[in-house]
Amino acid sequence: MSQRTFSIIKPDAVKKGDTAAILAEISKAGFKLVAIKKIVLTKQQAEGFYHVHAARPFFGELTDFMSSGVIYPMVLEKDNAIADLRKLMGATDPAKADEGTIRKMFASSIGENAIHGSDAEDTAAFEIGYFFAGYELK
Repeated sequence: MSQRTFSIIKPDAVKKGDTAAILAEISKAGFKLVAIKKIVLTKQQAEGFYHVHAARPFFGELTDFMSSGVIYPMVLEKDNAIADLRKLMGATDPAKADEGTIRKMFASSIGENAIHGSDAEDTAAFEIGYFFAGYELK
């Protein structure tokens, strides 16, 4: 059954010029690109998106980073999209990520790990709605 998930190509990957290569890996894995946009988040927008981590010690650093440059939020679709994207992304720590994963290929650290992907259906629904209006998701 077709499922939608949410992803972001993060500022570190964009700055390094890896956006097209990451999109190619996503496409090669069978994902349909439903919607994508190029934006720069304000600090406040980043805080709203990552509100679930507000009490965590890395919250300030994370929101500073995510508002530090261009990002590409996107909606992806395929069967088993959430789990498949998580597998394609690889471990949060690129040193522990499997060969062939996006983070193994493009991430430089736990903090600058190139890509974000939703971890569950309810998270994906919130994250998609945070960045995309319904009319953008045809």
